[in-house]
Amino acid sequence: MTSGIKSKKENLVFAPGCALMLYKPELAAKIHQMLIDNLGEMDMLLTCCQHDPKLPENSKVINVCPGCDKRFGKDFKGVSTISLWEIINENSFFDYPDYKGRSMSIIDACPTRDEDRVQNAIRDLLFKMNITLVEPKNTKKESTCCGDVYYGSMPTVKVKELMVEKALEMPVNDIVVHCVFCIVAICNGGKNPKYMADLLFNEDSIPKTIDLDEWHKELADYIDKH
Repeated sequence: MTSGIKSKKENLVFAPGCALMLYKPELAAKIHQMLIDNLGEMDMLLTCCQHDPKLPENSKVINVCPGCDKRFGKDFKGVSTISLWEIINENSFFDYPDYKGRSMSIIDACPTRDEDRVQNAIRDLLFKMNITLVEPKNTKKESTCCGDVYYGSMPTVKVKELMVEKALEMPVNDIVVHCVFCIVAICNGGKNPKYMADLLFNEDSIPKTIDLDEWHKELADYIDKH
């Protein structure tokens, strides 16, 4: 099992990801401080995973974004990744909120669809928060996309239709997601997103906009600057 504890030669950095920085920068700061308090000093990496972070050898990126998990872990030499969900699950410093058995379903994000370590950590955390998980028919490796991946390759109205179709697959109205894109998608689909970081810190998952064109323009501008 991957350890969340920093080794003598390992350089830990925290990457909140572009989407979280646009969605809730104050939550990103709260997570960063929690990691420093419990694992030691570490920088916040604001370079988008689509650009070379120029990290030193033997760097490990703690991420909350499944896209960051995939790209930082596979595209850059000497860099490995671990999700925030694994870090919290493997350590004992977190005080979990109690959701009193509330039923929720789940979407396993596309970039980490084949990553059992991420999926299992998330489900462990849901159990620790006393959430009753109602798995959809298509889950884990069989999970289907929330629809956002098709933005730009087909008309926006069609993308929204796919988001509605995805939402209708979910057996209950509250949907656990660990990707900010999925928050926007589930809102467009007419159900209630429950973002993992929000669940852990007992916050509501309400995006600033669910307009897909507006959201993607804001994101593209942010990525270009980082």
